[in-house]
Order: sequence, then structure tokens, then C-alpha cells
Amino acid sequence: MTRLRRPRRLRQPLLALLLLITVPGTGCSAAGPGTAPTSTADCGPVTATLDSTDVDPLRPAPAPVLPATVPSSDGRTVTVTDISRILPVNLYGSIAEIVFSLGLGANVIGRDTSTTFRAAAHLPVVTPAGHDLSAEAVLNLNPSVVLADDSIGPPEALRQLRAAGIPVVLVKAEQTLDAVPGHIRAIAAALGVPAAGAQLVARVEGEIAAARRGAPEGQAPRIAFLYLRGTAGVYLIGGRGAGSDAMIEAIGGVDAGSAAGLAKFRPMTSEGLINAAPDVILVMSEGLASVGGVDGLVKLPGVAQTPAGMARRIVDMDDGALLSFGARSGRAVQALARAVYSCADPS
Repeated sequence: MTRLRRPRRLRQPLLALLLLITVPGTGCSAAGPGTAPTSTADCGPVTATLDSTDVDPLRPAPAPVLPATVPSSDGRTVTVTDISRILPVNLYGSIAEIVFSLGLGANVIGRDTSTTFRAAAHLPVVTPAGHDLSAEAVLNLNPSVVLADDSIGPPEALRQLRAAGIPVVLVKAEQTLDAVPGHIRAIAAALGVPAAGAQLVARVEGEIAAARRGAPEGQAPRIAFLYLRGTAGVYLIGGRGAGSDAMIEAIGGVDAGSAAGLAKFRPMTSEGLINAAPDVILVMSEGLASVGGVDGLVKLPGVAQTPAGMARRIVDMDDGALLSFGARSGRAVQALARAVYSCADPS
């Protein structure tokens, strides 16, 4: 059985995160170098859990300076005159996360299916088909501004909203940690609160930098991200540019899909997964549930033949946190590091 090697030395920030932390649902204590897990038995699977299920908004809430005329990523110039009824939507939930973190959550009137944090959970969903926007549902909410990105469609829905006189501002749909500050600045500018945007950028950049500094040195685990939707028969593996690679590399791991030469998302095959040889398999929590949990996952072709599958070393993380790349990105990296390194081999 292939086991994760304990990092040779953890830098101080990650050590502080790992000592005496119990990973929910595993019975294992997260351990730093020289500290064995509570049990020497295999302690996967593990759920990566953020330190809070909610956003941390700036206080006091900023006062907007309007009108705000800003560029939209589709080449248009858009003027926003009213932010009393904000509708932030995209495939990843990151835009809503940023709006709430700017302190403007009280103005938000709806959400996408990926916006799952507690403060927004009560809002009506306007993306019933995942990444497809319902123009009718949006118009029924009467938003004063819609914030979206290229991950949301169909284009006809956006055209319908603009034809109704609703300002629609698009930001680039780049899912990387490096893109987060630019997204925050663009959204803050559209809402007339650029100073609050600068404040939030400083906070988020500090959290991301601290999480990256805490990545362990030494031999890195090979981690494969699998996108699973068992009810729809969708089984994909992430590679370079999928977004999952950025999270894996931020914690000092090697993205197994990228190392195997994959880009974006590719269909998962038995041969490809075996060749990727991950030490850890990373999945979103709902995806794991859709295949029947860990027992169902290891029955998928090729999974049981990988080091991760043999050791049942599976890490799952909330769908609204793992690939959001919003204002909680630094905290998400920290949570993923805690989960991955909690079962480091004590030998």
C-alpha cells in the first residue's frame, strides 16, 4: 500500500494549523512533523472543512459612489446607477461571495446554485440548470444590477436582461488564485465601492499568501481531482487550468492530472487514472455523494488500482468552497492543507 510520506519539515504557519486539530468524521488528529496521527491505521477519507461556513463581511458596510461606469469583460461599457437589488451569478459562487464580503450582502436578492454559504442560503435560486440562467426568474426579482461572468449562459438570457434595461456587468471567468484580486476590484468598481475593494483585496491576498507559505517542503503528494456527477453519468479528471490544479499546487501538492499531460477537464478512464497514480483523490462533497460515497467511488473504473483508492485516501470539500476562488480562497487553501496532511505517514 502506498502511503503519503510525512513532509520533512513544515513551516511554522502550517504547523500552527495542524497541531491538535481534529478532522471531522475521521477520528484522526491532524499532525505535524514528529507528531503521529491518533491512530496508525489508515485514516482516510477526510472532509476538508473551512473554519467557518459563512463569509466575513467588511464592517461597516461601504457607502457606494454612483453612478459607476465600468468595462464589462464582453467589451461593453456599463453604467450602474443603483445597487439596492444586486444579483450576483456564476457557475462557482465566487461573485456572490465577493459581494457579501464587501459588506453588501443585505442588497443581494438571489443566488446561483453554487452559492452555499450560510448568509445567502435563504435567497431564491436563478440558475436551476446549474450554469444556465433563467431570464424569467431574474426578471421576477427585478434586479437593479446583474453581476456575472463567462461561465453563465445562455447568451440569449443576458441579452434579454439587457433589453429590459438591467445593467449586466461581466467579469472574466478565470478560476485561479492569482485572478481573485482582479475579480474583487472589478466587482467593487461596478458597485461603486472601489475603496472597499482595495481593503478586501489586501485581506484576501494576505490570507492566500499565508496559506501558500504554509505549504510543506519535501516530497509532495500526487493529488487527482475528480469531478463527479453520478446521477448524470459525468466522470471527469482535472488537469492544467481546471482550477483544481491551483488549489493542489497551493498546498504543496502535485496535480496528478497536469503531471499526466491533461488540460482542463477530461473524461476519466481506468487507464488514465491508473497512470496518474494519485496518492490522494480530491472530490467535491456533492459529487462524492452522487456516486454513493467512498464505497461507490472505489468501484469506479481504475480508482481501486490507484495508491489513493487502495488506501481509501479520499478528501472531499464543499462544492461552494473548493473551486469558488472568491473572498474565502485563503481559508479554503488552509482547510485543504489540513485535510490532506492530516494523514501523513508517521513512519
